Amino acid sequence: MHRHTPLVVMVMLIKRLARSHPSATHNVLGHHTLPVLNIAYHNASLSNHNPLPSSPGQPITTPMKYPTPLATWFEQISQSVQSGTFARISLAKPTRQADDLKTVDIRPITVKRQLKLSFTYHYKTRDIVKNYSTEESFPILAKLLGPTFVSARLYTLTADHILNVKGKEFTPFTQPAIYKQAPSLNHDRAKNRLIEGSDKPWLHSLGITDASGEVLKSAQDKFRQINKYVEVLDGLLRQSPRESWKIADMGSGKGYLTFALYQHLTATMGLQAQVVGVEVREDMVKLGNDIARQNGFSGLSFVQGTIADYDCTGTNLVIALHACDTATDDALAKAVKAGAQLIVASPCCHKQIRKQLNVPAPSNPLHPMLKFGTYAERMAEMITDTLRTQVLEAHGYTTNLFEFVDTEHTPKNVLITAIKNETPHTPEYAAKLQAAIQTTKQHFGLKKQALEDLLA
Repeated sequence: MHRHTPLVVMVMLIKRLARSHPSATHNVLGHHTLPVLNIAYHNASLSNHNPLPSSPGQPITTPMKYPTPLATWFEQISQSVQSGTFARISLAKPTRQADDLKTVDIRPITVKRQLKLSFTYHYKTRDIVKNYSTEESFPILAKLLGPTFVSARLYTLTADHILNVKGKEFTPFTQPAIYKQAPSLNHDRAKNRLIEGSDKPWLHSLGITDASGEVLKSAQDKFRQINKYVEVLDGLLRQSPRESWKIADMGSGKGYLTFALYQHLTATMGLQAQVVGVEVREDMVKLGNDIARQNGFSGLSFVQGTIADYDCTGTNLVIALHACDTATDDALAKAVKAGAQLIVASPCCHKQIRKQLNVPAPSNPLHPMLKFGTYAERMAEMITDTLRTQVLEAHGYTTNLFEFVDTEHTPKNVLITAIKNETPHTPEYAAKLQAAIQTTKQHFGLKKQALEDLLA
């Protein structure tokens, strides 16, 4: 018996949908007539690394109804699938109807030998992943574009095809391809990460992989952390139209995450980047520069120095991962003063607030918890990072705080992100934010907070 490939399954489903529900797409997608969408599946492959077996047959024609530019865009999708150059689709620039939904990424995967389209819905405070059958995916995609998002981008290995929507008008244009290779169709999380262990010599030099590119057992947690970090940064960076970034990684250490970000920015996203790792230890600086040179990373360098002494002038993105105690505040203050567009920090240690913590008794119901050291430490962490977000918001940023990596993989798992607002606060709102900071400090008996003092 002939075993159908995933692409053939997709084509069969489309054909079945068109035959059994001829009005379905008309009801969902509007009243404009679309030229016939041709999907040929002869000699098709979706990935250079995972070619699909050839399946001889006649092209399938599926009548659908779309405005002409949208029809052309869908034709480009089918052609990229046929030629094996399809990479992904992204929906961006949300409308008011999107509420807190920021972007949607769509990638092809195979689940139990069936092709699925994996939709990742990026909300303000969470991500939701839904895998849909082909029959479900197309009307969902059409519903999202226009009412919910006004920009769609098809990434292929030959060119990127963008479709912008204004009212009922669709405007298409093309840009050079960002992706150099098609993503894996494997649904296995370990094989569907943004950073793979193979063909990354710098991961071997840093002790993450062996000579063959396999992730070492002892480095699995670090490798997971690297990928989660890149995933978070990818979502933030794709919200910006900027094509060139100047980045400072404050307290870069051995450079695991510095290298990962540079690789993703330049090789995967196709952006220009100048990334500097700031590290006080001379041996770590030398190691980072040696590995960068060996890998031809001309835009990546490491410098010796403290966070407090580094000049961030002109920096667009400031990163501070696991900078101890008030060193995190030094990095945040540097970023704000430089007017950085993005700030990402994963705080470590909260000694300054822990020493001051004094919830007045007996009026405050939280006071009994402070006699337990564990709870006092946790409270110090929550108060410190909350105050940091309050101060950042008072200086014109929109902030978020969420779990970075599951606690079973690393204890340093809180990430603060801040995006600079396009317009400044009104004087009234700025005063309200400053008053909220003082209320938080007074509530817990605090006299000083490093970031507030540095930006005073």
